[in-house]
Amino acid sequence: MDTREHSYKVEALVSSLIGAIERHELPAGEKILSIRSAAEHWSVSRNTVVDAYGRLEAHGYIQAKLGSGYYVRETQKQHAQVTQSNFTAAVDVLSLLREQVNSRNALRVGDGRPPAHWMETGDVWAQVRKTDLRDLLDAERGYGDPAGFEPLRRMLGRSLEERGIEAPSQQILMTYGANHALDLIVRHLLTTGDKALVDAPGYYPLFAKLKLSGIEMLDVPRLPDGPDLEVLERLLIEHKPKVYFIQSLAHNPTGSSISLVKAHKLLQLAAKHNIWVVEDDAFAELLDPHIPRLASLDQLERVFYISTFSKTLSAGLRVGYIAGPRPQVAELCDLKMLTIIASSDFSERILFELLSTGHYKKHITKLQQRTQEASKQSARVMQQLNLKVHPHIEHSFYHWVELPSSCSEFELARSAAQHGIFLAPGSVFYPNRISPNPAMRVNIAYAGNEKLKKFLESYF
Repeated sequence: MDTREHSYKVEALVSSLIGAIERHELPAGEKILSIRSAAEHWSVSRNTVVDAYGRLEAHGYIQAKLGSGYYVRETQKQHAQVTQSNFTAAVDVLSLLREQVNSRNALRVGDGRPPAHWMETGDVWAQVRKTDLRDLLDAERGYGDPAGFEPLRRMLGRSLEERGIEAPSQQILMTYGANHALDLIVRHLLTTGDKALVDAPGYYPLFAKLKLSGIEMLDVPRLPDGPDLEVLERLLIEHKPKVYFIQSLAHNPTGSSISLVKAHKLLQLAAKHNIWVVEDDAFAELLDPHIPRLASLDQLERVFYISTFSKTLSAGLRVGYIAGPRPQVAELCDLKMLTIIASSDFSERILFELLSTGHYKKHITKLQQRTQEASKQSARVMQQLNLKVHPHIEHSFYHWVELPSSCSEFELARSAAQHGIFLAPGSVFYPNRISPNPAMRVNIAYAGNEKLKKFLESYF
């Protein structure tokens, strides 16, 4: 059996049936064709129908009734209403995250990741298809090394050398992406009642983690060239926080990067007040490796360095890592074992294969070209709409767009939702949910879409 042809037929059948269900051509409670009848009707094999029905059942579109057949789920209509409600109300951390993870149909202007077609370049996934995955699923390996696949960690150590960071494999811990890395560090360095510094605006999933752990967040205003150091120093003196979480380069959500002068001064303040610095470099793969990072200036003495491949390869391939001081990395590895035992040895081996063959590097070159072109187009569109874009670097996925002072972010987001457009209000990116000025985060991949331009033109 040609597995690729079989997969295409299954996907086509699933898509056709979902469309019929969502258009109510197959209403809730109605019995659908039996496997045998469906195979004859669509001129496909019974195995194709079995796999398609299995997917539809797994996603809640149909249900099997013993001895009777398959039926459209009675709860399907309710499910659709809940999804739309979450989408329209995507103005807080959990609902915004839920919308990014679950939504399929919206124009995703507020999304945090690039569109899937940016990731579907032929070279990189062709290599995965050619790889004998059975070699990567050897049951005798068990969970694998708790710290992560050793050859991959050595390779990452060499990549970090290019960024000016000395980190042997013993100082690198593999994780399920950057969010998992942040979660481990929050658990390791902080306890309930502690205080931590965060960028404002900043990375909203981090705020949720800190809030969940009972950590008091202290806002450090983010300026075009990095954090406001005057506010930072005052907070250090008055509140004595333990950690500063920062995205120094290609900052999410503003797209800006810290200046070298500010990076030096920030580390001086960190040393003076004895705090840890956690540098989240989620877009490192797109950036010039020679751009100074806090970790390269500090050499992992009081800086934990986090990076990930989920933003540049696939959101579903959850592979990230932490580089830090050796004793702390060993303790983080113990914490990782206590919480999840190990990260995915399978995913890490796939990534190692892609890096080793050079296919990933080709993919990154194409992705850099796309981000550069999209960034220019996004800035041009916002300028045409008389909306101001915050200073940014060309390989960031985001633009921070300032809105008219009379504009309500939430009303704008709700109105956009009614037009099938998902926006991310600026207030969500502040720990206290209060934005000093109306704004929104724009994913540059979607900014040139005609539907978005027409909506914003009519709204403003």
